[in-house]
Amino acid sequence: MRIFVAGATGAVGRLLVPLLLKAGHEVTGASRTAEGTELVRCMGASAVRADVLDADAVRRAVADAAPDAVIHQLTDLAGADGRANIRLRREGTRNLVDAARAAGVRRIVAQSVAWAYAPGGTPADESVPLDDSPEAPRASMVGGIRALEETVAELGTAVVLRYGILYGPGTWYAPGGAVAAALRGEPAAFLGGIEANDAVSSFVHVADAASAAVAALDWPSGPVNVVDDEPARGREWLPVLAGALGVPAPEPVPGGGEPWERGALNSRARELGWTPEYPTWREGFAGQGI
Repeated sequence: MRIFVAGATGAVGRLLVPLLLKAGHEVTGASRTAEGTELVRCMGASAVRADVLDADAVRRAVADAAPDAVIHQLTDLAGADGRANIRLRREGTRNLVDAARAAGVRRIVAQSVAWAYAPGGTPADESVPLDDSPEAPRASMVGGIRALEETVAELGTAVVLRYGILYGPGTWYAPGGAVAAALRGEPAAFLGGIEANDAVSSFVHVADAASAAVAALDWPSGPVNVVDDEPARGREWLPVLAGALGVPAPEPVPGGGEPWERGALNSRARELGWTPEYPTWREGFAGQGI
């Protein structure tokens, strides 16, 4: 299959491209920088330089690649700028889907998140609606996710991968990353919390996120939670992460968290045949540099 990967040099993309090549696919990876396109070539794929916010450039890139499927792994998180990431989800996704449609592509796999669900007392499955809270900044964040998911659904087959919190190489949670700096009390830019409270989170290692994207090329349309097997409270996972990173663990805080911080279930992904290499963050935090 010919695959066009948007976001080929991100934390997931740089693991995804080699997996696609190993599976026998013909891959074109897109990056907005010269350094990124060189990295894609070094991975063994064809490369194209294009900014997804430039509709004409994206249209040309996808048309030239003539893919059978598009994989959307685009984020704009390097500067921890939530507004920039929302813009990418809205405008970038629109440009990518329009380019795919113009090129006759009818299958897309897109990165979403598993923490945009409406509030509840138990981990969410895919039947739970997205949060409709009017409160800022969550309303804008969920609005961007909703726009992304609705836009990709315009193509014939759209698989939406609702990833848990990504950790591993190239993420904020990696050794030497922003979360480690914050736990040391140093200035750090990231979007998230580091309180050891009762808020529930679901995680997924970037290697497992990449393997799910490959598998999703054969999945039916719809959202799929791509998370590990163990939703956990901050007071459970933060001390383990701190120990793995070699930084001080925060003091436990009773209560805390928002009603939407409920975690997610991966039952559907497992039914579709996906098996995480790191079934729990307990193992993954220790081995995340692999």
